[in-house]
Amino acid sequence: MSLEVSQKITIEKSKISKIGQVDFNNLPFGQVYSDHMLVCDYENGKWQAPKIIPYQNISLDPSAKIFHYGQSIFEGMKAYKDESDAIWLFRPRDNQKRLNISAKRLAMPELPESYFMDGLEALLLLEKDWIPTTKDSSLYIRPFIFATGNGFHASPADKYKFIIACSPSGPYFGGKLKVLIEQQYSRSANGGVGFAKAGGNYAGQFYPTNLAIEKGYQQVIWTDDTSHEFIEEAGAMNIFIRIDDTLITAPTSDRILDGITRKSIIEIARDQGIAVEIRNISVHEIVEASENGSLKEMFGAGTAAVISPIAGFGYKEKDFMLPELESPIALKLKKQITDIQYNRADDKFGWRHAVK
Repeated sequence: MSLEVSQKITIEKSKISKIGQVDFNNLPFGQVYSDHMLVCDYENGKWQAPKIIPYQNISLDPSAKIFHYGQSIFEGMKAYKDESDAIWLFRPRDNQKRLNISAKRLAMPELPESYFMDGLEALLLLEKDWIPTTKDSSLYIRPFIFATGNGFHASPADKYKFIIACSPSGPYFGGKLKVLIEQQYSRSANGGVGFAKAGGNYAGQFYPTNLAIEKGYQQVIWTDDTSHEFIEEAGAMNIFIRIDDTLITAPTSDRILDGITRKSIIEIARDQGIAVEIRNISVHEIVEASENGSLKEMFGAGTAAVISPIAGFGYKEKDFMLPELESPIALKLKKQITDIQYNRADDKFGWRHAVK
């Protein structure tokens, strides 16, 4: 293996690339991994020098605190190629800032911006051939930090590992979703960690989601933790509801993730003259709107899927279907976001970041 040094980041190249084994015309989401990953260890009270190494397994002591106390956070991002083969990121510093918000809440060390951005760019330049160019595909990027320090004592670890791994991926969801409004289980609670991208938040969703799948739904719509009267998120995504010509989404809080796609949708919609309300919206209001015909659209929003239209929802043993529209706002907004991401349109908001 050859060794190189680039901007204080040590690069150890893989002897053999796996890229020839990949069918880029039929990419699943998040199941194929590129040749390299960035790793950086935190020990002795500081982050050590980052390095890029061949993608490989990790060895941990059974007493590593990640296994016992769940100190694990992550982000989700994508890299895109335009028609000129240039590489682009979408609002990457927002991901870096949110990673540190999550780290602080879980008593983990915050990561310097330069480690995140310089490491990410060095990795993407090395893995540029792994960025797919087939329709609706991208290189999904997973930055994450977890506790590696040992000990059974219930306290924060003294060692951590930061990794960025990449996966060439096709679309996350296909088609529209049928969802179930949850009335028993909660995704998060006031004063909790719902606003952080903590691994445990997602683990806690799996069981209620499996119950919904058994009933014929694909996802769960989460409601507030006390009354279960107000809509909060759609599975692992933020949610938007269109009543007449107004888009409504819940305000961020201790319980709701400050989604980057969510923020982008709000800005683009307002720029296009679409009315947007950030407020609590009750299940009763949605049911009533469905019954009187004013409920036009519901969709989830997140990095992986960008926008996932919802075809219908279940509530108290009854199904409510959304109308089939000729020109849904969801698809219009998705096109505007992806056109910016893939450098197919002007970026008046300054969200696109060139990797050079």
